[in-house]
Formats: sequence, structure tokens, C-alpha cells
Amino acid sequence: MMKKLACVLAIYGTLQVPVFADESSNLSPMGADLTQTSVSGLSSGAFMTAQIHSAYSGSFIGAGVMAGGPYLCSKMYKFNANMTNAMNTCMNPLNEYVAPDGKKLFNEAKKLAHEGKIDPIENLSKQRVMVFSGGKDSTVKPMVVEQVVKYYEAAGLKAKDTVKYQEISNAGHAITVDNQDATQCELSQSPYINSCGISEAKEILQQIYGELKPPVETLTGNIVRFNQKEFIKGNRSSMSDDAFAYVPKTCETESCRVHVAIHGCHQGYNQEGVINDNYYTKTGYNQIADANKIIVLYPQAQPSKDIPFNPKGCWDFWGYSDADHFYTKDAPQMQAIMGMIKRLGEARN
Repeated sequence: MMKKLACVLAIYGTLQVPVFADESSNLSPMGADLTQTSVSGLSSGAFMTAQIHSAYSGSFIGAGVMAGGPYLCSKMYKFNANMTNAMNTCMNPLNEYVAPDGKKLFNEAKKLAHEGKIDPIENLSKQRVMVFSGGKDSTVKPMVVEQVVKYYEAAGLKAKDTVKYQEISNAGHAITVDNQDATQCELSQSPYINSCGISEAKEILQQIYGELKPPVETLTGNIVRFNQKEFIKGNRSSMSDDAFAYVPKTCETESCRVHVAIHGCHQGYNQEGVINDNYYTKTGYNQIADANKIIVLYPQAQPSKDIPFNPKGCWDFWGYSDADHFYTKDAPQMQAIMGMIKRLGEARN
């Protein structure tokens, strides 16, 4: 699968995960079952999750949104620039009157679907969604996250078992894990992986796929580093040359499901600071995926201080990659992610 078989060990508590180092090659076809594909993300990754889940709704069966807002949030108020909406309405609105409106945004999504710019919006009514926010999150306030639920309710997910919302009262802006060695629950600081006694990754995957086997204690598979650049079109994507996937041992020979886990700002592996491999080794996805035959795809965004201007390495939910198409099926970042998913579904060589 890889040209270079030298490994380094990434430590998750007492768990040892082999990670292919230094060199990457093209992502290998895995014969995955793409009828069981899902997606989740944190912060800007949550906004990207909302975008790709609506734009390509025919390709997914469910989604998890952690500390992010609804689809089209940065276009909520047309008299504001997308960036202004993104930084205020979609993150830290003064009150509920200037927060995004999930129902109105769903109506805008219906128009885009009618124009053929995104998949038929009726697809969303068949999906299962999990939404999380932190009670101490001042980066993306709970009143914003709550509108994700309103959006999906407008799409037809009214039953509690199809769309679930949980506010973790003592959590900051982070993905929460059931790991005492992670950052204190109430903080909002790098690497934005907090110990709150609940694994959001596990809860999201169980909400989407139903009852799952418990997470494994010892991982069986490998984290594969691959050439992400081959999927990127244009020069404004702010995506890294490489990305990662966790492949359980059973998925090397059997057809597995695919889950896309999208990191937040400051969380790409190419980000300066302390994040490094934390998002793709310490967020809990791999342990629950290993037990349940799920390949986890970790696409990567990176900082860009020139063109496009994306100094925090966020995913694009306001238009830096393509102001006219960042929320449609023509969006560079979403097309790249969909290309990776398609590759995983191709027959093994």
C-alpha cells in the first residue's frame, strides 16, 4: 500500500498505533461500501460537515456536527459580507435575534437544490444526525449550534431518534473524549480535545449506524498517510499535500463503511503548535471504528497567510477558496473530499 514501510508509533494513552512516516503515496482503493458513508466535524470542520452533508446528501447516510453552525450560515444576512457573517452571526452573535435561522437557511438550500447546485434536499429526510455544543463554548455559542437542529428538523428529521442534540454543560470549544489525559473539559485551547467523560466520536457513530460494538482497547490497523494533493483542483484550497486514513485490519480484506472526520481550525497536522497527529490519533474515532469495520478518513486543511488568506487553517465556510461556489458541489474542498471517498470505494488492485 505504501512505498515506505518504516513506521513510527503514535501513542494514544497506552495504545500503540503504527503510523507510516515521512513519505506518502496515492490513496489505495479499498473496496469500501460507499452506501454507508457518513461525516462529522468540529468547529470549521463542523461547518464543512454541514456543507458537504447538504451539497452531497445523496452520498451520505448521516452526520455529526460539533460546535458548528448550519449549512449556508455565512450567507444568512445578504447585506453582510460572508466573512462578517462567519465571524459574528455564525460564531458569536449578540443574541438570538441576530443568530442564524436554521429554518430560513433550509429554505435557501431548497432553492439551490432546485437549481441543481446541490443534491436533492429530500435526501436529508432519510438521514441520522448528532449535534453537540459546549455550555462554556464562547467561540461558537450554543445558540448557533442549536440552529443546526432547526435546519434538520425543517428537512424532515423531527423524531428524537433521527436528530439528537446534546449540550455538554461544562465543555469548552473542543471535541470531547473519555480520556483523563486530555485537556480540562471547560477550556478552549489547543489541541481542542477535552476530557469531559464522553466520547463524541463514539456517540456520533452510534447515532448514525445504530448500536455498535464497544471501542477496542488495542488497535489492529494502520494509519495511512497518503497524497491528498492529487484530489485538489486549483491553488486556493488551503489543503495540505498529505492527509490520513485509519484502516482497521479487517478492512484490508473486507468491505467496510467510511466515516469522514474533519478537524477544526488550528487542528491540521501541518499547523504550527502542539496539534501534530492528535486529531487523527486521539479523538476516539479509531477505537470505535476498529471494532465496527469503519475506515476513518481524515482530510487536512492548513494555514495560508497569502492567497487564500486562511491563517488559522480553517475549512472554508465563507468563501476564501471560491466565493461563488464554496457551498455548492463545485466547491474545491468538497470536491477533493468526495474524490477521496470515491477512491476508497473502488475495487482493490
